[in-house]
Amino acid sequence: MAKRVTGPEIEKLIQLLAKVPGLGPRSARRAALHLIKKKEQLLGPLGHAMGEAYDKVKVCSRCGNVDTMDPCTVCTDDRRDQTVIIVVEDVSDLWALERSGAMNTAYHVLGGTLSPLDGVGPEDLNIKGLIERVSVGGIKEIIVAVNATVEGQATAHYITDRLQGLGVKITRLAHGVPVGGELDYLDEGTLTAALRARTVI
Repeated sequence: MAKRVTGPEIEKLIQLLAKVPGLGPRSARRAALHLIKKKEQLLGPLGHAMGEAYDKVKVCSRCGNVDTMDPCTVCTDDRRDQTVIIVVEDVSDLWALERSGAMNTAYHVLGGTLSPLDGVGPEDLNIKGLIERVSVGGIKEIIVAVNATVEGQATAHYITDRLQGLGVKITRLAHGVPVGGELDYLDEGTLTAALRARTVI
C-alpha cells in the first residue's frame, strides 16, 4: 500500500483535478504540484476565478450556452442572423464553430445525443426548447451540426422528423475529406460520405 506523502488538502486537489477531462491521476498530480509551486501567480487567481465562475456562470434559458448573463451574449447580439440556428451537441462545439468564424448565427445546444443504451432519450436533451424556438416563427434555417457518430446521426434524424411541417429549411454539415487531408489516410466511411456529398466545381 502506497504511503501518503501529502496532506488531505493536496490529495483533495489532486482528486478533483483528476476528474477534469484530459487529466488522469498522473497529470493531475503534476498540475497540482505546478499550481502549488506557483501559489501566488496561479493557485490564488485560479481559486478566485473558479469562485467567481461558480457564483456568476449560468446556462442560457434560450440556447443552452454558458455565460454570465441570461439570455447569453450570443442570443442578445443584434449583429447575428437570428433567423438561422446551428444545432450542436455541446457548448464546446458552439465554441469551436465560433472560433472558425465561418458563420454569424444563433445556436442551440442539445446537451448531448440520443443514446438508448445509456438511457438518454429525447426528454433528456434540449430538443423541446428547439421546437419551441422554431414554432414561435421567424426561423428560416436549422443547421444540424452534430458529430458524425451513430448517436449523432440518430439525433439528427429525430430532430429532422420533429421539425417537419414547421416551415423551416433543415440542413446539416457536410461530411467528407478534411482540408489538407490525403485520400490514402482516410477511412472508408469518410470516403463514402465525401463521394455522396460531392459538389460541382
